[in-house]
Amino acid sequence: MAAQRVVVLALDGVFPFELGIASRILGSAERDDGTPLYRVSTCSVDGASVRTDADFAIVPEHDARIIRRADTLVIPSPSGRGPLFDHGTLSDDVAAALASCRPGTRILSICIASFVLAAAGLLDGRRATTHWQRADDFRRLFPRVALDADVLFVDDGDVLTSAGVAAGIDLCLHVVRRDHGSDVAHRVARQCIVPPWRDGGQSQYVERSVPAVGAASTTATRAWALDHLHQPLTLIQLAQHAHMSVRTFTRRFREEVGISPQQWIAHQRVDAARHLLESTDLSVEAVADRAGFGTATSMRQHLQAAIGVSPTVYRRTFTSAPPGP
Repeated sequence: MAAQRVVVLALDGVFPFELGIASRILGSAERDDGTPLYRVSTCSVDGASVRTDADFAIVPEHDARIIRRADTLVIPSPSGRGPLFDHGTLSDDVAAALASCRPGTRILSICIASFVLAAAGLLDGRRATTHWQRADDFRRLFPRVALDADVLFVDDGDVLTSAGVAAGIDLCLHVVRRDHGSDVAHRVARQCIVPPWRDGGQSQYVERSVPAVGAASTTATRAWALDHLHQPLTLIQLAQHAHMSVRTFTRRFREEVGISPQQWIAHQRVDAARHLLESTDLSVEAVADRAGFGTATSMRQHLQAAIGVSPTVYRRTFTSAPPGP
């Protein structure tokens, strides 16, 4: 199977960090024999140099004509200023570049590049996300988009959007996982020294008061809980492990993670179940037991709520994918 062709479109004022995410994450994905799974190329609209948000410019090797051959198009954050962010309008050349995509091309936006997709009409009637600081502007300009400003990324099939900056890493790892399974995605994450999956949503990064220096943390208890997901975990047990009252533990946990302990545990169990469904032939009942759901019915309900499919359908998505050479 040939490597997928990924094209990164660098727009004026692009943020250098976001510009390199697709190349670093997708470009690191390989088959067991070391064959690349993606070929990543970068272009500008006209092939000329592009001013970045830093004190340097970049000179891509391609112009926007390469987009016509893309399997996946990635748009990193452009400058957060200008007509796009004031009035929701695209320049003619950027609009033409997006319109040149072949039918079926998958499109990813990183951070506020979701404004680009929305202005092109690609998000109308669909779920999407963007950086939480620009959520109000986004809703004002694009009321037809179902914006969820809490999540780290939204996968809406052929159009995927991510929240601010490092959430682009989460999104690209998700793409690797969706395309090639969790083992490949975890290998990429280890190589890049990033977590293969981050818990919670953007709410944990919204400006808020932080625990005082020296205050007790829930970090050790979270690590302990991950080792005991297969067991019943009550809020009382977690608080006792952290040597806190239930009330203090719950408050401190929300301050550090952005969601409740119960929500966090549910996320961890869903992630564990997904990995087992992808990488083992255990029965659904055995997966539910190992992931700590107790019953297959409970796991079905949680997976349906989290990712919209049953365990059987989720497993079939990966096991039915055509193998590589």
